Amino acid sequence: MPLALLALAIGAFGIGTTEFVIMGLLPDVAADFQVSIPAAGFLVTGYALGVVLGAPLMTVLGTRVSRKRMLMILMGLFIAGNVVTATAPVFEVMVVGRVIASLAHGAFFGIGAVVAADLVAPQKKAGAIALMFTGLTIANVVGVPVGTSIGQHAGWRSTFLVVAALGVVGLLGVARLVPEQPRTEGVRLRQELAAFRNVQVLLAMAMTVLGFGGVFAAITYVSPMMTEVAGYSASAVTWLLVLFGLGMVGGNLLGGRFADRHLMPLLFVSLSGLTLVLALFTLTAHNKITAAVTLVLIGALGFATVPPLQKRVLDQAAGAPTLASAVNIGAFNLGNALSAWLGGLVIGAGLGYTAPNWVGAALAASALVLALASRALERRTTMPSRLVAAHTPEPAAVPASRS
Repeated sequence: MPLALLALAIGAFGIGTTEFVIMGLLPDVAADFQVSIPAAGFLVTGYALGVVLGAPLMTVLGTRVSRKRMLMILMGLFIAGNVVTATAPVFEVMVVGRVIASLAHGAFFGIGAVVAADLVAPQKKAGAIALMFTGLTIANVVGVPVGTSIGQHAGWRSTFLVVAALGVVGLLGVARLVPEQPRTEGVRLRQELAAFRNVQVLLAMAMTVLGFGGVFAAITYVSPMMTEVAGYSASAVTWLLVLFGLGMVGGNLLGGRFADRHLMPLLFVSLSGLTLVLALFTLTAHNKITAAVTLVLIGALGFATVPPLQKRVLDQAAGAPTLASAVNIGAFNLGNALSAWLGGLVIGAGLGYTAPNWVGAALAASALVLALASRALERRTTMPSRLVAAHTPEPAAVPASRS
């Protein structure tokens, strides 16, 4: 794999850290600015909404520059957002800083996935995408707990300054290691938008929203679930999330390994397994050991869908994939926001802290139904061309002339 993928993974590591580390620092931020925990939670919601809006916006703005230059611009935006966050004098400015950083998120992963796929042979595209996303998964294993620890000992502002420094390393890596990939000649915004008329692209994005939404329906409320239901102490939640992150790393690598050759079967298996495991989590959450094992499985099965879904979008939007790729990254965050809202509704209805697991299972099952529909539609559209090919007579052989 080219060293350029390392630069993309470093950028992904920084972005993943800044996205998730805020969850462990909310009490410190709330106390510093004298706001409530629910109010501080807008730092999470605002970031997710910024990703959803920023993915298509920044990608469209970047259609007139090379992909490498746009990646550098996005990393610069990410650095600026984290510096504003770290130095914010009031809470409202910190929200603005989070939104600025989030605008780089979707476009970086979307454009980065296209760049990563173009760096390798066709049969290794999903593996290259997975390697870039490894930076995001490792952020949950290393970046989030380390960042939380730094924030608790040196102040939360120090955490975001460190994240900004990671952004500088990522920027330098992109500038040094990523080769120039000029904008494809003849591809305009109209061609990029045309990808959204492809039903298969829309189905893949819907699978992204529902499949990964199933994961976050459970994970958003994992802290009260583990402390109130499983009986863990509050301090143990950080390491339970590390286990979840390890599952994400493993699932992402497996997804990248098999998606190039068995993309749709991999989606069928991972989404079926995710549906089953999320449903069982309502039972396994009552025991410390089974709850920990289930968290690893949720992370693995959930992230095993990421490389194949991203590659599915790239394949179906071939020729003008950049905008579709970026929007699909926004779809992950849309799924996060949707599932968190639905999970909050069932908890608020008095159904208990394990109720979001049923929501997650329903979302994952819906994604599986869409995957089956996508395969059926694909077979229906390819069948006529196969029949035509089968009934086309071979050209008659011309006998050799005798001299």
